[in-house]
Amino acid sequence: MLTNLTPQPADKILQLMQAYREDPRTDKVDLGVGVYRNAEGVTPVMRAIKAAEKKLWEVESTKAYTGLAGDPAYAAALRKLILGDTVDAGRIAAVATPGGTGAIRQAFELIRMASPEATVWLSAPTWPNHPSILKYLGMRMAEYSYFDDATRDVDFGAMMDSLGGVRKGDVVLLHGCCHNPTGANLTLEQWQAVADHLKAVGAIPMIDIAYQGFGDGLEADAAGTRLIAKQLPEVLIAASCSKNFGIYRERTGILMAIAPETGAQPLTQGTLAYLNRQNFSFPPDHGARLVTMILEDDALRADWMAELEEVRNGMLALRQQLADELRQRSNSDRFDFIANHRGMFSRLGATPEQVETMRKENGIYMVGDSRINIAGLNSETVPLLAQAIVDAGV
Repeated sequence: MLTNLTPQPADKILQLMQAYREDPRTDKVDLGVGVYRNAEGVTPVMRAIKAAEKKLWEVESTKAYTGLAGDPAYAAALRKLILGDTVDAGRIAAVATPGGTGAIRQAFELIRMASPEATVWLSAPTWPNHPSILKYLGMRMAEYSYFDDATRDVDFGAMMDSLGGVRKGDVVLLHGCCHNPTGANLTLEQWQAVADHLKAVGAIPMIDIAYQGFGDGLEADAAGTRLIAKQLPEVLIAASCSKNFGIYRERTGILMAIAPETGAQPLTQGTLAYLNRQNFSFPPDHGARLVTMILEDDALRADWMAELEEVRNGMLALRQQLADELRQRSNSDRFDFIANHRGMFSRLGATPEQVETMRKENGIYMVGDSRINIAGLNSETVPLLAQAIVDAGV
């Protein structure tokens, strides 16, 4: 049996990580992997997480399974964080998942079960796991225009034109904030236009919100998601705690499904629990419990929010420094978009050949489409990257 297997495509980011590790240069810079790192190159454990873990160690009395959907308190805490009071809680079904990827997988499974003929629309570009999972599941997918490589901003006119192809019952996947891989986000007015169109067509929005708090703050980053949730009858939301709580390895995510009315919630909830059972049975609990403890404790929540702001403002400072360095070195404002983007990522608009030149000549490692992880920089490496970009002729 095993000899019948065929090789699968290698993950480009994992390949990049391996090449970076094998590079003997001491001044190399890793801007590929999508993980937050501080100025020392470390992904730290947040203070509130440390405090919650210590408290949990003292009071936890069992390691027995939670329910198939996870701890209800976790779902309630994440619902308030992401949606606030936007939607009646009685309409929302939710299950804990192994990370945001697990939530996306379960959402796609739910779509396939409920509406197997639906097409899932993805932004061009999008996070590579989105099309990869859809392809694996054998589901229909299509792309809508999103990013303008010339302006390095959202091409909203082209986006709305391509969304004209969406049909009733289709699903349109939107990035809640900090678009991955481009860093270019919709304005609230644009969110409203998308909401109006999807409502008129009868399409279902699915929102992937993996970076809440990394862009313009917890509330601002949730504004688009809340707008959609308030105005559309059915919405799927896949969320991750990996970034904003710094608990990548704990695999802490959630899938929420907003039903048209409270009467449809029990069926939706039961179906989500069933899908959990089929895929991994009971979800992991450690990270979810820490998140719940932090969000329910005023002191822990305040410290978490303060540290999250430090992280966010640090990335904004790096963005501004890089934009300023590039303006000075290129004698041009064509890189000012970097300061306007939000989250960990920006796409520079470099060709694959220019990306390869920067790797060979300067030890700058980025994904082939020129997506860079801003959090992979520090104040000392920003000038190195800026000079490499200019030297490569980007």
